[in-house]
Amino acid sequence: MSDSQQGGRYFFEDADLKVDPISGEKPIKLKYHAGGQWKESKTGKYMPCYNPSTGAVIALAPQCSSDEVEEAVQAAVKAFPAWSTTPVSKRVQVLYRMKALLDENLEELTVLLAKEMSKKYQEAMGDILKVTEVVEFACGAPHLMKGEALMQVSTGYDTALYREPIGVFAGIPPWNFPAMIPHGWMTPICVATGNCMVLKAASFVPQSAMRVMELWQEAGMPDGVINVVTAGRDQAELLLRHPDIKGISFVGSTKVGLHIYSTAAAHGKRVQALCEAKNHALVLRDCKLERTAQGIMNAFTGCAGQRCMALPVIVVENAIADELVGLLVKFASEVQLGKAWLPETGMGPVVNQGHKDFVEGWIKTAEEEGATIALDGRNPKVAKGCEKGFFIGPTIIDHVTEDMSCGREEIFGPVLCVKRVENFEEGITLMNNSRFGNGSVIYTQNGYYARQFAYRTHAGMVGVNVGIPVPLGIFGFTGHKQSFFGDLHVMGRDGFAFFTESKCVTQTWFPEEGKIDGKVDTWDGTITSLPEDK
Repeated sequence: MSDSQQGGRYFFEDADLKVDPISGEKPIKLKYHAGGQWKESKTGKYMPCYNPSTGAVIALAPQCSSDEVEEAVQAAVKAFPAWSTTPVSKRVQVLYRMKALLDENLEELTVLLAKEMSKKYQEAMGDILKVTEVVEFACGAPHLMKGEALMQVSTGYDTALYREPIGVFAGIPPWNFPAMIPHGWMTPICVATGNCMVLKAASFVPQSAMRVMELWQEAGMPDGVINVVTAGRDQAELLLRHPDIKGISFVGSTKVGLHIYSTAAAHGKRVQALCEAKNHALVLRDCKLERTAQGIMNAFTGCAGQRCMALPVIVVENAIADELVGLLVKFASEVQLGKAWLPETGMGPVVNQGHKDFVEGWIKTAEEEGATIALDGRNPKVAKGCEKGFFIGPTIIDHVTEDMSCGREEIFGPVLCVKRVENFEEGITLMNNSRFGNGSVIYTQNGYYARQFAYRTHAGMVGVNVGIPVPLGIFGFTGHKQSFFGDLHVMGRDGFAFFTESKCVTQTWFPEEGKIDGKVDTWDGTITSLPEDK
């Protein structure tokens, strides 16, 4: 192992690697980050990372060994005492510098993310800007970590509540937001509150998480406070049971999320597990039809449908259903598929061939279940140079009924299911029957129905004429039902509560001189309602 393969950047070039036949270039090999150093893994297992737009292998991600994951955990454990006792005002100085570095490197990060994950240029930039948004919010830690205090809670007694850091957390992000989730949802509030983090970056798309880790280093984050590994399920399982890990932040499938929640909680850890969704929008006959169609287009094709706040189902009043579906087919047919990092591209591909097969399998299932394929995105026309990319065009499936699995389960691609109803009541009842509860939307000009919908819907994030009702980080991401397992959500005030624990200090002081009554009651003065004669 050469010196150039230790330290330095998050990647290195391996002379023994073969040239990729699509790109004509050699992939890079990626490292892991522990204790402030980039290190080559000793593993013999590497996972190929693709440019989804072209199908070329652009990097190889190590499947770190259990020992290497343990190394990252121990680096965080070692860093915690000094970092947790650093004044919060000094901790956020690192975040201020990080914000500036994110701004300076925005273009580079955008292109990197678009090339490794498949988001089109504007979406990839948004992924990075969402990191910046939460970093900015976490800079408010000196205010948001403040506790409460009250003098004279009982005679001569004062009580103060403090919020303190807990220890080392593990972040297990998904592949669909390579920067926003690991370095936005998981890391800024964790470290601002004085904790340390071990990130298990998604092996499909680890480069964005690693490049942002380099910026944390440049911003002055002390060694070991943030560590990044790529690893398999067995190594992730170690984090769920590890005695030095105090909490788990996870985003992924409902099946895995429920396992992580139950396993980690059984081992005494805090858990926030954000899981699948099947968001619905109720479209009433009084909506602004063309603007609504454009909003639905953005919501189901954005990020090629690979986001848990996508809009994969619309519930449309029959009175306007044919006209709306016609508009959607027209608009969707005009979307240009191409290289994700080019600003002119209308929609990028899905992340890899396996996921392409998965999404196309759902389209086939919808056909077999009796739905109507109003627009078929299989075998789409793509831009030159993208012939081997993982593309699926926008797909619209009409006449989906409640007995069809395609309308109930998460497809996670640019696929829109259309369910038809007679009225508002039928529509909201249908929507509330879903086992998921991330987002729900209504398109209407009627204030009464808009308010009724917001009050009665079972989802945690609600949009009124807003197709992707994701709140800013100051509010938090508040999924319900089987879209979330845990008690405290990511970001917002919940985020600060998740990464801190409360400590109440009650005190009384005695005069230096003079006699004091040595009598102490059962409650030691901390009860205020005891009658004086008792």
